[in-house]
Amino acid sequence: MIQSSELILNPDGSVYHLNLRPEHIAHDIIFVGDQNRVEKITQFFDSIEYSTQKREFKTQTGIYKGKRISVMSTGIGPDNIDIVINELDALVNIDLETRQPKEELTSLNIIRIGTSGSLQENIPVDSFVLSKFGLGLDNMLRSYLIDNVSITEMEDAFVQHTNWDPKKGKPYVTACSEKLEKLIESDRIHKGITATAGGFYGPQGRVLRLNIQDEELNNKMDNFSFNDTKITNLEMETAAIYGLSALLGHNALSLNAIIANRASGTFSSDPYKAVDELIAYTLDKLAAR
Repeated sequence: MIQSSELILNPDGSVYHLNLRPEHIAHDIIFVGDQNRVEKITQFFDSIEYSTQKREFKTQTGIYKGKRISVMSTGIGPDNIDIVINELDALVNIDLETRQPKEELTSLNIIRIGTSGSLQENIPVDSFVLSKFGLGLDNMLRSYLIDNVSITEMEDAFVQHTNWDPKKGKPYVTACSEKLEKLIESDRIHKGITATAGGFYGPQGRVLRLNIQDEELNNKMDNFSFNDTKITNLEMETAAIYGLSALLGHNALSLNAIIANRASGTFSSDPYKAVDELIAYTLDKLAAR
């Protein structure tokens, strides 16, 4: 039995942070970071059956072309992903009344939709990036036993390439769901490694008033390649989503609309159009399943 201190429920029986009960979520879930982006997706729905928000976690569940889909904001960073993935898993794989894991487990399909800048010149603005791998620089996932889901060879190659400081903890690498990759892929989509940082400023190489441990890390990441796969973009959620989903038996995929290209110094003339196109593309692929 899972103790009350470990799985905290609200008085109405919903999970503590997400404010959701099992009947409130679909098995196909779209993640966004910003709570204000939830309705940018659900505006395409035919109907909305449930909506709730607690803190930065906003969820709407409804129907799109006959498919039941939930859209949820996760907020920023791997620590929030730790909350969201674990509580979603509890909703489908733990009996909240008996506090016992269920004998028959459910696999959720989780797709993150975001915006990002490309690190590689051959990935132009207004294109889409599919994160084939998540490279975690944040150390969150190493609170768990990850040997069965991590890709040690790529981790070691990255550590050697960047001369990674071991005091920061070893980076981890996990892969996307092959099932969702096959569902989503198209000629417009570029694939690569998405690096996930544990913060926005120093962890991503930004310098304001504080010096950072490795001023050349971003350049090293630009030049990193493993089996001809390069780091395409840098953000704060993907690797954590991939790692926890793999550990818990869920399918996860991260997609980004590229609105800037750092290598070429270009920015999309209409970034909102690119995001709307990625949303519509993803929804149609999910509805066709």
